[in-house]
Amino acid sequence: MSHGHGHGPPADQRGRLGLVLALSLVVLVVELVGAVVTGSLALLADAGHMLSDVAGLGMAFTAATLVRRPATDRRTWGFRRAEILAAAAQAALLLVVGLWVLVQGVERLLDPPSVGSGGMLLFGVVGLVANLVAIGVLLRGRGASLNTRAAFLEVVNDALGSIAVVIAALVIARWGWDRADAVASLLIAGLILPRTLLLLRESVEVLMESTPAGLDLADVRARVLALDHVVEVHDLHASQVATGLPTLTAHVVLDERCFHSGHSAELLDQVQACLVDDFDIAHSTIQFEAPHHVEHEQRGHP
Repeated sequence: MSHGHGHGPPADQRGRLGLVLALSLVVLVVELVGAVVTGSLALLADAGHMLSDVAGLGMAFTAATLVRRPATDRRTWGFRRAEILAAAAQAALLLVVGLWVLVQGVERLLDPPSVGSGGMLLFGVVGLVANLVAIGVLLRGRGASLNTRAAFLEVVNDALGSIAVVIAALVIARWGWDRADAVASLLIAGLILPRTLLLLRESVEVLMESTPAGLDLADVRARVLALDHVVEVHDLHASQVATGLPTLTAHVVLDERCFHSGHSAELLDQVQACLVDDFDIAHSTIQFEAPHHVEHEQRGHP
């Protein structure tokens, strides 16, 4: 027995993502020009981060478009998982950029080149202003999905990176300490890597169909077992198709009399109401079984 629920597309984030993508393209060009003119690794690091942002935001925009396509017999969830694939790709790209900046920063810390602080300051301020605008655009929709969360984290990191560039430029201009450029680039790498690893882990958890964070299957089993006439719960699985779309399947063994009295239909409502009310799982598939049926099943599942 099963019960279906609506699982339509999430809120449309394409407008926000498209605007932030355009802003990121402008900042990328500005910072690349600035890095060439001034010789600043911090600007080049931030431009590298922006390059990954542009690629990531492009994927995010594409994913936000794909998730709105309807489900079909071939793709029963539509393209809802596209947002997870995009978030994982963004995280992998950011990881490469972060490691490259880290290596280059250490090298320049040991052997710092001369850096044009005036141009570095100008380009850093331009990048910071654009990033602050992008943060404002994405602020309200940042929790809508892993996809938009990834985009929001990227522009926040960019803004922090731009702040580091501005501070480094001021230090070089005031005290002539060229290593400030390398220090700023290392700070940018430090901003990129931890959040990237967290996002990558969360994306992989979804792709591996792990139990959604915050859901304790032992609690689910105990709650269902507490219902009258439920004898056993097995083959209990939970996963997450996309943000806000957890699913659960279970085999529930009932007292033999429920199948003769017609009580099983009422129990189905009770089980799924329990899942919705107590665990916020609106999409579940429940198979009811008589006690003797368990002997015919291949065991080895929780």
